[in-house]
Amino acid sequence: MRDEKDRVTGRACRMCGTGMAPAGRGRPAVYCSRGCQAKAYRRRKQPPAPPATPPAGSAAHARRRRQIAEALWRIAAERGLHAASLREVATEAGVSLRAVQYHFRSKHRLLVDALHLLHEENERIARSRFRQDPADPRAVLRAVLEEFLPLDAQRATALRVFAAYYARSLTDPALAAVFLAAEQPLERLVADLIGAARDAGRTAPGLDPWREADLLVSGAIGLGGDVLHHRRSLQDVRRTLDYHLERIFAGDRAHTAQVPGEGPGEGGQRDVAGSG
Repeated sequence: MRDEKDRVTGRACRMCGTGMAPAGRGRPAVYCSRGCQAKAYRRRKQPPAPPATPPAGSAAHARRRRQIAEALWRIAAERGLHAASLREVATEAGVSLRAVQYHFRSKHRLLVDALHLLHEENERIARSRFRQDPADPRAVLRAVLEEFLPLDAQRATALRVFAAYYARSLTDPALAAVFLAAEQPLERLVADLIGAARDAGRTAPGLDPWREADLLVSGAIGLGGDVLHHRRSLQDVRRTLDYHLERIFAGDRAHTAQVPGEGPGEGGQRDVAGSG
């Protein structure tokens, strides 16, 4: 019946499809009633449905979040966080802007979550690289400190991303609260290593593990930045780290030896086995 009426009038309601009478004077109606007009208005005001995305908590959902976070890391490393708009991140990741908004809700959430993911990634990779004997605290500590040096592309990118976060945190208090975590996990790890070695009688007497950890971590990060800027060579930075490690582990004679041809003014005792 309705189809027959539509053929006669040639018009139908845009909302429900009901055939309508021929238009008289004035602008022709597009809805058959005020009710259909109101429904159409509410539909236009509703936000668009999110794109087809994997359910939260699934492996595919985690991979997509990681894909978007990696895009942000690349932008931050190459151009800085100020260039990492949601649209730029979407383009770099090869996904839609709506997909980025679905997975992270806001730019601040993206920045925070991408930072956490980067920490997790660095820790996972660092653990896979550790081959040192746990009974040798000096070798373990040296390996930890070398994670702050741009020894390969992955570590160089991570250093650039963290530098971009640091610059942004200076003017973004909300981000600074996340980036400058009060727990100081890196300093705590280094302090624990030094403290355990001190308790075992393998360090110089009178050391404060926390003070030493503050100096070593901040110094290694700064030296890593110098290597990125080509102000220092990796060889020179490693010698500096060995110098400070030797000062800390001065009581552990099993791991030190006099380097032929080097006097106290040229480096003194050095770790022959670990000075690569």
